[in-house]
Amino acid sequence: MRPLAATCALLYASVSLAQSVAPAPSIVNTLRHGGCVIVMRHASSPREVPAGATERQLDDTGRSSATAMGKAFRDLKIPVGEVFTSPTARARETIRLAQWPNPRPVPELGDNGRSMQGGTAAQADWLKKRATEFPNGTNTILVTHFPNLTGAFPQQAAGMEDGEALIFIPDGRGGAKVLGRVKIDDWLKMK
Repeated sequence: MRPLAATCALLYASVSLAQSVAPAPSIVNTLRHGGCVIVMRHASSPREVPAGATERQLDDTGRSSATAMGKAFRDLKIPVGEVFTSPTARARETIRLAQWPNPRPVPELGDNGRSMQGGTAAQADWLKKRATEFPNGTNTILVTHFPNLTGAFPQQAAGMEDGEALIFIPDGRGGAKVLGRVKIDDWLKMK
């Protein structure tokens, strides 16, 4: 029997992530058919916890862009299936304002109470694995934080902005590749 670390290394080596991105119409057409995993950073929030609050929440820009993104998904007829989220207020608020159904908070997408200080290797491994679990007929959405994204996908997530998403599709070999990277405000331009 292989040691767990070797098995995990083999599994995650299969996550082949292309650097090129598809044009917007191609991304929308693919998403309309389902079968993708959309991994996104929560919408815009202040970098510090506001006075009197226990954690960061969305700012005005984050609230309006999350609402507009959800409307764009509905207008573009992009089917949303499972939705997983960080347990933080800013991630849950992103989903609530986008009006995505039945979000499930999972600690692996969380910030561990450390905000921008980084996720763990176990969280990065979990996220890499989830990016290869493709649904049928709908798209899976995962909302997380910048350190988790860069831990799991260092090259593809470099410099990701608030609300930006990586869209994963099967690579044909049991892994995943990036179909595209979409900024939160660009969903409105994809008609």
